[in-house]
Amino acid sequence: MVRPFWSRVLALSAGVLLVVSLAGCSLFDRAEGSTTPPGGAPTAAAGQRVSLVQRLGTDGPVRTLDVDPSGRWQCRDCAGDGVDSTGQLNPEQTQRLQRMLTDPALAKETDEARQYKQGCIDALTSSLLITPELTVTMQDCPGEAKPPVAYQILLLLTQTTPAEDKG
Repeated sequence: MVRPFWSRVLALSAGVLLVVSLAGCSLFDRAEGSTTPPGGAPTAAAGQRVSLVQRLGTDGPVRTLDVDPSGRWQCRDCAGDGVDSTGQLNPEQTQRLQRMLTDPALAKETDEARQYKQGCIDALTSSLLITPELTVTMQDCPGEAKPPVAYQILLLLTQTTPAEDKG
C-alpha cells in the first residue's frame, strides 16, 4: 500500500513529467517551419514562441496555450472546461509579449537558474515554455516569489486569452 505522502509525490512527479513531455513535444513540433537559424538561437527578427501549461493540483485538467511570434494563439482546454479555441493578440500585445520574451532578465528566471522546486501540493502550477529551451515554472503558493518578467508574461497571456489564472 502506498502511503498518502508518497502518493502525492508520485502524482506531483507525474505532473512534472507531463509538463516536460509537453515541452519536448512542443519543441519538436516547432522544428517544422521554425525560424531558428542553424546553430540554435533564434534571431530577434524571427520572434519567440511561448507555451503556457497550467494544472490545478494533481488531479486538475491540463490547460495549454501556444502563442506564435505573430501573436496567433491556440488554446486547449483553456478554462478547464474542455473547450479549445484560437485567436490573435492585437499588435500592441504582440509587441509587448515579444519584448518580454527577449528580455535578458528572463534567462535568470528559468527553473534551472533559480534551481526551482515545487513547494505546494494542490496549487495552480504554471509553466512557460519559451523557444528555444527556456522553462519558467511558478506556483500560486503563499509566500512564493514570482519571477518578475515571467509573471508579467503569465498575466498578459491569461488576461488576453481564454486561459485563466485561477490561482
